[in-house]
Amino acid sequence: MSTVRDLTVVGGGIVGLATAAELLRRRPGADVLVVEKESAVGQHQSGHNSGVIHAGVYYEPGSLKARFCTEGAARTREFCTEKGIAFTNTGKLVVATTPVEVSRLSALTERARANGLAVTPLSAGELREQEPHIVGLAALRVHATGITDYPAVCRALADDISAAGGVVRTSTEVAAIDESSGSVTLTLRGRSGEKGWDTVESARHVIVCGGLQADRLAAMSGLNHGADTFSIVPFRGEYHRLPTSRNGLIEALIYPVPDPDLPFLGVHLTRTIDGGITVGPNAVLGFSREGYGKGSVDLRDLADVARFPGTWQVARAHWRTGLAEQRSSWRRRAYLELVRRYCPELTLDDLLPEPAGIRAQAVLRDGTLVHDFLIRRTDRTVHVCNAPSPAATSAFPIAAHVLDLAAVAG
Repeated sequence: MSTVRDLTVVGGGIVGLATAAELLRRRPGADVLVVEKESAVGQHQSGHNSGVIHAGVYYEPGSLKARFCTEGAARTREFCTEKGIAFTNTGKLVVATTPVEVSRLSALTERARANGLAVTPLSAGELREQEPHIVGLAALRVHATGITDYPAVCRALADDISAAGGVVRTSTEVAAIDESSGSVTLTLRGRSGEKGWDTVESARHVIVCGGLQADRLAAMSGLNHGADTFSIVPFRGEYHRLPTSRNGLIEALIYPVPDPDLPFLGVHLTRTIDGGITVGPNAVLGFSREGYGKGSVDLRDLADVARFPGTWQVARAHWRTGLAEQRSSWRRRAYLELVRRYCPELTLDDLLPEPAGIRAQAVLRDGTLVHDFLIRRTDRTVHVCNAPSPAATSAFPIAAHVLDLAAVAG
């Protein structure tokens, strides 16, 4: 068996990498290992998102998301400046197109102010002045929103870990977690080559940032059973990209007013750091946690979705929304209708292919969609169980928080 490390981090997404880098910043020379089952870091949620630096407008005041998003946005910009990673402060307009949405926008304005954000309500005329191609009954300008390149952030964090003496080991997945009074032993399985290999690593503390596999990894530590059971239900977010001739269409990011009962933000127009504009995502129930191609099915993932009682509770509560989202997936014209509500000049020819993303959404046994970050722990492990958007924005304060919970920096 190897020597007992100070910390092993499971998961090479942005949250796991930020956690390892933060410990090495606090404790130079610490013995830190990051294990990632893919062949490179940032291959799932961290590398398949809109690239938005969120301001924190949507989140319940006092929640982890509200607390971490504002701080995380500032830390993300600082890190990008330090590393020479491109970012742009674009601002965001949340656009109401129906009377119901106008009412929701008013509530959203109050929430944003309760979270300490600078926001400006706009009339229909003021919206049109600021964004000539966008229409609506009212809008809310959120000043602190921006865009960046999160895969580049992941690579820079991995470089920092290596430079500080840590180890980032890719193509390595966790097969078992065994905790004793003094350490945690991980059984690791190699994924490269024709034959896998098993080895063990021992650490005083383990922090698991498992993303799409968070429920399965939590179960290995005995943290996912009984009334508190949760399952990661994958929701495919399908995107399109506008043609380059449309690159000047918007100045700010354009979002619809979200349904407050759902953790999804709706199909939006997002400027990208390469100068383009993406459209999306929708939110369609997925049958593969890591299959990004349309129609992807993984039998184990499908069985988990079908067996979990919470899935059926969500379906009963939100079947109308589910059908509408599925319709937008099946029919490109239905997808176009979602964005034409606030940008009526777009046509089917404007919707070009763009890779999809998959949101790792934690759902409780009773069908509750977990809105906040969900973190569970044992004596020597901390599991980040629910960390979809805005986790990329919030990665640095999440890292500090889980290290404090683990008491690993003492």
